[in-house]
Amino acid sequence: MAAAQQPVRGRARLFWVEVGLAAITGLLAFITPVFPDWIEVLTGWDPDQHDGSVEWTIVVGLFVVTIALIAAATYEWRRTIAAASR
Repeated sequence: MAAAQQPVRGRARLFWVEVGLAAITGLLAFITPVFPDWIEVLTGWDPDQHDGSVEWTIVVGLFVVTIALIAAATYEWRRTIAAASR
């Protein structure tokens, strides 16, 4: 019985990692339009000379990653529930 529980714990851990990463990327996606210069402040790098195009590309990318992580976490949650019910 203990051997069957090990994969469920690993799956649950993966679920929480995916949820945490989705929260971080989602937060950054919301922060970027509000404070678009955070990238320049943090890194000193200004590739678009303050026209905002890089920031909007980053926002779109972060939203795509957030949606992908939410989908992966949902899939992992369902697998974990199915494995636990066996």
